This record gives sequence, structure tokens and C-alpha cells, in this order.
Amino acid sequence: MPQAAATPQLLRRVNAQAVLRVVRELEVAATGTELMARTGLTRASVIAVCEDLIHRGWIRELDTSGSPGTLRKGRPARRFELNAEAGYVLGVDIGAATTTAAVADLRGKVIARSSEAFRAVDLPAAERIAVVDRACRRALAAAGTDPARVLAAGAGVAAPVDRDGNVLVTQHFWSLFDVGLRSAFKELHGWTVLLENDANLAALGERWRGSGAGVDDLVVLLAGERLGAGVIESGRLLHGRSGAAGEMGYLERVEGVGSSDGIASLARQWSAAGNARRAGGAASARRVFEDAAAGDAAALQILERISERMARVIASIASLINPEQVVIGGAVAESAGVLLPRINTLLPRFTATPPRVTVSPLGDSIVTVGAIRHALDYVEHNALELELPGRA
Repeated sequence: MPQAAATPQLLRRVNAQAVLRVVRELEVAATGTELMARTGLTRASVIAVCEDLIHRGWIRELDTSGSPGTLRKGRPARRFELNAEAGYVLGVDIGAATTTAAVADLRGKVIARSSEAFRAVDLPAAERIAVVDRACRRALAAAGTDPARVLAAGAGVAAPVDRDGNVLVTQHFWSLFDVGLRSAFKELHGWTVLLENDANLAALGERWRGSGAGVDDLVVLLAGERLGAGVIESGRLLHGRSGAAGEMGYLERVEGVGSSDGIASLARQWSAAGNARRAGGAASARRVFEDAAAGDAAALQILERISERMARVIASIASLINPEQVVIGGAVAESAGVLLPRINTLLPRFTATPPRVTVSPLGDSIVTVGAIRHALDYVEHNALELELPGRA
């Protein structure tokens, strides 16, 4: 496939994206020399880009004149920093039972978040959209801003989503998320909504701010109720033809696994089975982990079973994809760390290419973190076409 010609417009966009990425990542203001070193651009190009971005409101130049009477040798270096409050992005996690919206500035700092519950799993599209919208508006209000200042929204759903943002509807559960969110939010607020699979966003978030930071061959397993994987290969997020890369239905056919049930679900199921024999009730996943920490024999046996099952799951992923690292993520990650020693011991029995296995430090915010990263990527890529609020 022939490459697009390097037109002046394309070069301006690429250069602006490079400069914006650097000033966002730096905690302090950057000099022109630092920007040259980090972007590979010439001084003339750096200064031209910075002047353009200042005019558009994306960055600002700091005053380097010093206090009156200060003696300076030579010309002070110009220093530039991101105008992080020039606009905001939203990161939205849309599950079956709840939705969470997080508001972040242009540096990716989360300012506020809000969660809302759905009254049922199978809802009319308009009602599901209304609940998501309420979570977004409440998060924006808590952040002290309004919908007009949102530059983009990343949104994760528990269903495959193709590269064009279309939900795969070949299963009933997946179809519950095909509600027309992108068009609805465009009409309601004028927002660009970047729809993506939740595990894919988890992978983006983990590679950005989690234990997999900077890893180019990474798999993130959302492992709470059901297993789903986000796959990054050679630094690229994998989708597959219809967005179903990372779907775990094949586990029904894997020996010693048998389903895509996640850690929390298995802990409850096996606790309930054991307690039924003792005329007791089912324990929550958290309670199972707490009982195991206290030395309860039945709970320890459940964790042993979960560890072996997860080792088989991770081994199947390692055999297919050969990642450097597999991360167990989601709300269950806080407890899953106790499984790691046994998983790592078992892995060489099931695969010749065992990856490094970690748990995510991002907890149940992993999808919103990835959604924010996804939205920031869009904003940086389109900075020269986006109009910042108040600068029309």
C-alpha cells in the first residue's frame, strides 16, 4: 500500500502531535533545546510549532524575564508548558451493571469521577444512554466544568468493537451495548465518542500508567466476573477483523479451564458449592480471599484451584501470542496478588514460553484510565483541527 505524501499539512500535524506529547509528559516546562532533543525537530520547526500551539491555546510560554534588576548573561531560554486546563477529556467504563465516568485534564490527571447503576442488565437503549449521560454530567459538575469543554470521550464496553467503533452483535449480551452512544452524545453535547472494547482500553491504561508501562508485547486480563483480554503486540493494539481479538470463549475447550468465568465468579461458585455441603451460604470473592489469608483450609483450596486455572489460561495466551507480560486487572487485582507465586510455579508445566505475570495497580479504574489515554491520543492527533472552548 503506497504511503501518503508528506504534505505541509501532514507535517504540521505530525510535528504538533510530537511537541504536544512531550510537553504533556514532562512535569516541568520544556525549553526549545529539550523539545528538539525529544522530538528530533530542528530549532526553527520547534519554535514555529510552539508559536502555532500558543496561538491556538494548547501551550503557553512562561515568563523568563526574571525580577526587575536581575542581571542575565545572554538571552534567556524560552520555556513552554502544556495548558492542561484548556479543555478536558472523559473516560467512561460502561459495564453490564454500572457505568463510571472520569474527567481528566489534558495531562491526563483525573479531576473527578462519578458512577451510576443500571436498574437491569437488559435495558432499552435510550435508558442506558440516559444513565451514562447522567454519570458524565455529574462527573463534569464535580470537576467544576461543563460539557462544552469536553474535547473527546473515550468509552469502553463489555463487547467486541471494530476499528470503526461498531459493536459486534453476534451474541445477545454484546448487543446490549449497541445503543447508538456515539450518535446520541454527538447530538446531545457535540462530543466525539471513541468507542472501544473495555479490555482493549485496560491494555492501553496499563501500558500507560500500570505495571506494564512501556511494554510493547503485553496482554491485560480483565479477570473479575468474566475473562477478557486486551492484546498489545509490538506496541500496537490488536482488534482483529471484527474487534473480537482477545475474546476468551475458546477457554470452554481448554483442558482444566472449561469456561471464561473470572476469578470473582469462580470464588463465589466454588465457595457456594462447598458451603452447600456444609449447609452454609455462598461467600463473596473478597470473603474467600480474607478467609484464605486467615488460614481457612476450604478457602485455601479454592485459591489453589483458581491459581491452577489461571495458569492454564495464561499458558494458552502465551502459546498463541507469546507476550512479554500478562497483567491481571480489574477490581479483583487487589486480591489476586496472592495467586501469583502459585501461577508462576505452574506456568512452565503448561507452556514453553511463560510470560512475566503481574497484577495491575490501577484497580477498578483501569478501563477509565485507558479510555482517558485513548481520548488524549485523539486530541493530540487532531489538535490543529480542534477548536478549544472559548477561542472561536
